[in-house]
Amino acid sequence: MKTELVEFVFTECSSKRLDKYLAEQILQLSRAKIQNMILAGEVKVNEKVVNKAAYKLEIGDTITALVSETNEEPPKEQNIALDVIFEDENVAVINKPAGLVVHPGAGNAESTLVNALLSYWPQIIQVGETERPGIVHRLDKDTSGVLIIAKTPEGYTWLVKQFKTRKAKKSYLALVDGKPPTPTGRIETRIGRDERHRQRMAVTYGDQGRKADSEFYTVAEYRDHTLLEVNPLSGRTHQIRVHLAFLGCPVVGDQIYGRRKNSLEINRFFLHASKLTVRLPGSIQETEFTAPLPADLQTILDNLEKA
Repeated sequence: MKTELVEFVFTECSSKRLDKYLAEQILQLSRAKIQNMILAGEVKVNEKVVNKAAYKLEIGDTITALVSETNEEPPKEQNIALDVIFEDENVAVINKPAGLVVHPGAGNAESTLVNALLSYWPQIIQVGETERPGIVHRLDKDTSGVLIIAKTPEGYTWLVKQFKTRKAKKSYLALVDGKPPTPTGRIETRIGRDERHRQRMAVTYGDQGRKADSEFYTVAEYRDHTLLEVNPLSGRTHQIRVHLAFLGCPVVGDQIYGRRKNSLEINRFFLHASKLTVRLPGSIQETEFTAPLPADLQTILDNLEKA
């Protein structure tokens, strides 16, 4: 991906919103993409970062922006059934099944959640990033549960800001091997790329990696396993799986960060996004969305022996 620094001088007599002006100047980018760039701190006015898309430009203002160019083809729609928990004009909430990749990438050009979304709501092709339209947060391929997507540029900007400022609250259910050192607790580490295995993440030390915090609570105890509720307070890649392995109680079925031989008969790791709490566009109240454990995970719990 190539990144280019572009510069414009605002010469119009009447003031104008920053995002609207840039959309008129950078025609290859959608207004939603430009709004996301502004939120990410990639746009400056008079050499100062501006994070508000509605910032009013005045005559003589100098605007600079980092523009990323991609040659990737936009994804195509595919008729894939989805479990839609909720939708309005701006957002939709999905109960994502395990095994479904969220967006196209290396080795997964088709049959992703994005391909399915485009079949349900074709208009989201103009929302957010070209290769992952509508996506504001992700779940691993083998993680099931609640995921919210944006259907409009307004919904996208609203949700991206909540996830970026950590105001969206996420809660997961994880069955782990063994048990944590305490029934409840908070894990505070840094997480970065594993230097020996670059496809994996790891707890890092010093100034390496990025700060990652999680809270956990014991839901049920079994003879050899524990069911935990885990609330990530940051959004690092594989955060919950890395943190629980760091505690010595890896997620059941996680052969990357846990046991190479599964302790139970399971076709994926036992991690489910059970709850998401957000403010919907235009609302001052939080809304909570939940998804029950899928049948395969519930069956495993039903067959476990209580401690």
